[in-house]
Amino acid sequence: MASFPPLAADATAVDASASWTFADLCRTCRADAALLAALVDEGVLSPTGSGPADWRFDTLALRRARTATRLSRSLRVHVEAVALVLDLRDEIDTLRARLAHR
Repeated sequence: MASFPPLAADATAVDASASWTFADLCRTCRADAALLAALVDEGVLSPTGSGPADWRFDTLALRRARTATRLSRSLRVHVEAVALVLDLRDEIDTLRARLAHR
């Protein structure tokens, strides 16, 4: 069975209860606002709030946004493909966790 390496070794200590605004997320990920908005539209990121001015992102969203932006940049794939890759990685993680608990 193939083992997938981490997408990057980008380590930053983050408070698990922290939250970020849309502008914070763009800055932290060094990402274009249009890319992150597209990731929200695709369901890759799920902020709270009614629109970009009110959006708040949790720690999981920060991690997913960083991974998504790295995928988009390094593989030059469209947002839809990034969403698919992240969904498949989540499924792999879930299956591995089930196997580990057997």
